[in-house]
Amino acid sequence: MSFSGCITALVTPFKGARLDTAGLRRNVKFQLKNHVSGLLVNGSTGEAPTLSEAEWERSLIAVVAEVHGRVKVIAGAGTNSTAKSIRQAKRAAALRADALLVVAPYYNKPTQEGLYRHFRAIAEAVELPIIVYNIPPRSVVNILPATIERMAEDCRNIVAVKEASGSLDQSSEIIMRCGDRVTVLSGDDSLTLPILAVGGKGVISVVSNIAPLDVAKMVEHYLAGQVELAAGMHRKLFPLIKAMFIETNPTPVKAAMNMLNMAAGEPRLPLVPPTEASRKAIRQALLDYGLPVGRGLDR
Repeated sequence: MSFSGCITALVTPFKGARLDTAGLRRNVKFQLKNHVSGLLVNGSTGEAPTLSEAEWERSLIAVVAEVHGRVKVIAGAGTNSTAKSIRQAKRAAALRADALLVVAPYYNKPTQEGLYRHFRAIAEAVELPIIVYNIPPRSVVNILPATIERMAEDCRNIVAVKEASGSLDQSSEIIMRCGDRVTVLSGDDSLTLPILAVGGKGVISVVSNIAPLDVAKMVEHYLAGQVELAAGMHRKLFPLIKAMFIETNPTPVKAAMNMLNMAAGEPRLPLVPPTEASRKAIRQALLDYGLPVGRGLDR
């Protein structure tokens, strides 16, 4: 299975303390109308660490049912326990996910050997394609390109990496070492265009929760050789992207979705809603972009 284009990292909408599955399905409908190539459910943007096991399953079931095979559904299945990650990966396979996103174990600080063994154990336990998620700011450890190369050589179903180290050198080295065996996807919306320029194939995006068509078009233009069109889309998106990361993800994008009358709700503790100053900046970014604040984007 190959991965490219715009894959939206879905938020998990809540109504009060409860999971809003109807709202989640409305959000998925909106994404499908706007030409995304895939949807990630239960990732960090989906606040996976705060979901109960039942909520994790209900979210995945709802997205798989709504998508009905039209795009790839990727399930977040990474924890800081290898055994728990394997159980979650197997459950995702049973619930008909198309692929897995597995984050580097956070808090434990494994060595490169520990990272290799963790991902290999998960890859050997399931047949689904695996996207390795490298995000040192959240997981503390950096999965080095040599380790990703080793994983890809030894595990046929490790096929892509969501690269969020912030280093174009690292993306370049992964591509140089792994070639077509590993697809590099941007894990930072602001770096999608530069990562495409060094050989990446797409993005797992936060901002596409509210601007999916533009993110999809930017990637499509670049991959079709229309570099100036892609660069223009990047410049248009850039201020909106910065506003979506004014505080810890996904609190700004959830605030933005609420302003657009989309299903989002409040983040769960330990995350909290943005400050009033941040909310003003988010609202202004939406207005500047031309998004229908107060009217509803997904109608």
